[in-house]
Amino acid sequence: ALSYVPREFNFIDHTSDIGRKDRSEKVQSMIVDAGIYLSGRTNFFRATQKRPSPDAFKFFTGSPWVILNRRFIEYCVLGWENLPRLLLMYFNNVMLPQEGYFHSVICNSLDFRNSTVNNDLRYKVWDDPPQTEPLFLSMAHFNKMVDSGQPFARRFQANGPLLDKIDEKLLKRPGHGPVPGAWCAGRKSWFIDPCSQWSDVNVVKPGPQALKLQQYINWTLEEADSGAKSCRL
Repeated sequence: ALSYVPREFNFIDHTSDIGRKDRSEKVQSMIVDAGIYLSGRTNFFRATQKRPSPDAFKFFTGSPWVILNRRFIEYCVLGWENLPRLLLMYFNNVMLPQEGYFHSVICNSLDFRNSTVNNDLRYKVWDDPPQTEPLFLSMAHFNKMVDSGQPFARRFQANGPLLDKIDEKLLKRPGHGPVPGAWCAGRKSWFIDPCSQWSDVNVVKPGPQALKLQQYINWTLEEADSGAKSCRL
């Protein structure tokens, strides 16, 4: 489903529509993370004063779950122009920088702003009104989650029954064994594990969920081609 997706795309949920409260908390507040300077320290300190909103770049925020291509990561690491370094220094004192650094770099870069797909490919359920984190998924969300075709989901309760149902119904995972695939060459029966014998481990055969994923990716790319939600300044 992903083999034909253009390599230049970056899947990154983003927006520049920041409310007054979020602007005060995310953009103007300053923190000092003690862990950067002192080993073993995990707390941070919040400055009493606020700084003005930046005028050298547009502030973007969004989901911290991103899929970025190699060229963009090299741009951020090597920084062959000043933008990645400038934003790195700014976000060094921002609360939750993972929700804004890559988003702001990519949307302020003339070379990369047209490579964004405004989607984090995750199934989430929000409260009404939305809170800072999505709801924990339950058994009641299983069918909609499966039908969505999205390859990832959050949040899950640790060792919850929904995870067991995903193992059983979607992954067909037996007990504590591996997820079976086309590489399992053994005979399947109630007392024999078909994955006890291997064939070519590189064989991949799409199942029903792969078809749903392909439909979802097609829809996502069509929306990206329209450019309606991509890095709107």
